[in-house]
Amino acid sequence: MTRKAARKTAPGRDQCADQDRSHNESRNGNLDGRMLLHGLPPVLPAQPRLLILGSMPGAASLSVACYYAHPRNQFWPIMGALFGAAPERPYAERLQILKAQGIALWDVVGSCRRSGSLDSAIERDSVRFNLIDTLLQDNPSIGHIICNGGTAMRLLRQGFRQVLAIHWPDLTIRQLPSTSPAHAAMRPADKLAAWREILDYTEV
Repeated sequence: MTRKAARKTAPGRDQCADQDRSHNESRNGNLDGRMLLHGLPPVLPAQPRLLILGSMPGAASLSVACYYAHPRNQFWPIMGALFGAAPERPYAERLQILKAQGIALWDVVGSCRRSGSLDSAIERDSVRFNLIDTLLQDNPSIGHIICNGGTAMRLLRQGFRQVLAIHWPDLTIRQLPSTSPAHAAMRPADKLAAWREILDYTEV
């Protein structure tokens, strides 16, 4: 599929506030249907060094406008083990901890049609990419990208392989095991062990 015109998404709030939830629900409507879904704005520290990219937020995340909100997603338990950003902490506090480590969060897909939350249910012809290249341009301190799972990596290559090779040839791009509960074949302890790699890219 050729790269489609992406919808530019500006940085937004860092909290799961009630107004964020209602705003996202009005944009996305019935999150279990096949209507057009819109993702979340990026989380950006002042000087990001590492960009963690998912594919597209699941229904649980979209409904509360928070990254990795599904209770069985291992992202926040892993961030808790590595940096102290455990799921028991308030969401805004977790984001501040990641920002202090130079970690940015976003997704490759800005909008798409999907039934349910599985990446396999994304309708390929409906995909509109986030402006990953613009974000990298605006944040030259980013030296590393981690794709959270194989779908995020595949979509990143699909939409940005050429531009990344030309303009960011020295950018480190790595795929780590998906933290999604759908990737149940891998034990949480093994996912944590793999994700320890990001300690090499962050400010400790």
